[in-house]
Amino acid sequence: MEKAEIGLIGLGVMGANLALNIAEKGHRIAVWNRTTETTHAFAADAGPLAERIIPCETLAELVTAIRPPRPLILMVPAGAAVDQQIKALRPLLSVDDILIDAGNANFRDTMRRFEELEGTGLSFIGMGVSGGEEGARHGPSIMVGGSAQSWLRLKHILVAIAARHDDEPCVAHLGPNGAGHFVKTIHNGIEYADMQMIAEIYGILRDGAGLQTPEMARLFETWNKGRLESYLVEITAKVLAATDPETQAPVVDIILDRAGQKGTGRWSAIEAQRAGVAATAIEAAVAARSLSALKQEREAAEAAYGLPAPAFAKADKRRIVDDLELALFAGKIAAYAQGFAVMEAASREFAWGTPLATVARIWRAGCIIRSQFLGAIAEIYDEGPVANLLVAPRFVEAMTEAHPALRRAVARAAEAGIPVPALSSALAYFDTYRTARGTANLIQAQRDFFGAHGFERIDADGAHHGPWQAV
Repeated sequence: MEKAEIGLIGLGVMGANLALNIAEKGHRIAVWNRTTETTHAFAADAGPLAERIIPCETLAELVTAIRPPRPLILMVPAGAAVDQQIKALRPLLSVDDILIDAGNANFRDTMRRFEELEGTGLSFIGMGVSGGEEGARHGPSIMVGGSAQSWLRLKHILVAIAARHDDEPCVAHLGPNGAGHFVKTIHNGIEYADMQMIAEIYGILRDGAGLQTPEMARLFETWNKGRLESYLVEITAKVLAATDPETQAPVVDIILDRAGQKGTGRWSAIEAQRAGVAATAIEAAVAARSLSALKQEREAAEAAYGLPAPAFAKADKRRIVDDLELALFAGKIAAYAQGFAVMEAASREFAWGTPLATVARIWRAGCIIRSQFLGAIAEIYDEGPVANLLVAPRFVEAMTEAHPALRRAVARAAEAGIPVPALSSALAYFDTYRTARGTANLIQAQRDFFGAHGFERIDADGAHHGPWQAV
């Protein structure tokens, strides 16, 4: 039997669809799953693609089925499962074989695995894959971290299976060791913020302006034809338009308001804090999901406090609705600015040399946060380094137009008791970033008063202390 070009372990939803994508693009692939029944069922259901799929019952059979040097994709849960799989494979593999972790791994685990495999003759790649089930099957955005040599050996397959934007493949080598998984983590952090902001706009429309769900669906559909054109706004319109076949009610109205998180959003907030980079919209989105999980506590709190009466006068509703498109646009710009600032800081810290223009380009198709202004972000970074996207001229122009609407939306929501944590955090980030003289001078005075930490003066160099004993 002709040997496979590549192997894949883990035939869950993402793994199965990625394997079918690889086979469909003309590459022979060997597959293995912990349960043999799943492996054979996958091959049996592959239809005409089955001729390019080699189902294997053991890891040894899988390794033998792949032509050396063997690239082998791991699509197993992040954490201990990856380490266990690597441990089981190492005695079976040969020098120059490549292990590819394509799950949502913590980039620090990826960096540790690179170190552990150093000197063994095996290569390792940490590969972020975005786009969900549909992306894995028909073209994801792929973020590769590893050696340039390993990337070049895999490039022809990854380019073939990746999403495309204007015929450009949405896949790139973003730096050594953990770079690919870090970029995927920040992608997911921006995704959290984007989804939370959209949900907050939905809350203002529902609880403040009193729009019915079908009206909101049409509004998001209209917004998706303009400056807010993006995958998440597009699917929001479709979600709001969907009807439950059992109750005939809008599906969104019968879904419990409790959301979870798998780790990448939380990791993105943690890494921003570690790097000393403000990512307030991402942090607010993570916190909002944590609060959403406290359903019974929230119900008890509402019983204790009640809710304010709707605060939007009928005459104001049209004006409020008109503001929300620009408000969401401003919030999204702030979230992307934060995410790119975190990636830039990490690239410096770990000497990855991550090309941020390339990151923006490979996010233009296949991934969850694809949107129309990623092309503009790529062009900004092509022109040279920028301290923050908020000071890039084209975004200065956009935010100058949009931030008053964000300000009004946040203010009206606050008055009405409608929670908008991500939008309000984005506004506070913008206002703090564009304020030349803030209030940290008072914090420094307090720190020196109670801890003699010292402070800088505006009129002299060096460290100074205040005359607190004379107060």
